[in-house]
Amino acid sequence: MVLNQATLKRDGVQDYVSLRATALIIAAYAVFIVGYLALTPELTYEAWTGLFDNLAMKAATMITLVCIMVHTRIGLWQVLTDYVNCATMRSVLGFVLNLMALAYVAVGLFVLWGV
Repeated sequence: MVLNQATLKRDGVQDYVSLRATALIIAAYAVFIVGYLALTPELTYEAWTGLFDNLAMKAATMITLVCIMVHTRIGLWQVLTDYVNCATMRSVLGFVLNLMALAYVAVGLFVLWGV
């Protein structure tokens, strides 16, 4: 079997691995945030901004936002192809929902980095 590595098409294995990898990153970030909230005795604005002033936290948050977008894109494609029979409606919904996912990442970029 010859594999064309130059193609941009995804396959089922790549989707499976991407979903699991992004889910692990999202879960690790969520566990960290919940742990921080549980272990911080007094959660103030200064404590919260101090956490997000750290470059590593900003990077982890941005990576998690991108993972959420990738996870959303793959999940939307799977759900829309399974449950929306009309190709036009599927295309419109896919475009709008993927645009929303990209907008969330863009807003996260502005909020985190103050661009």
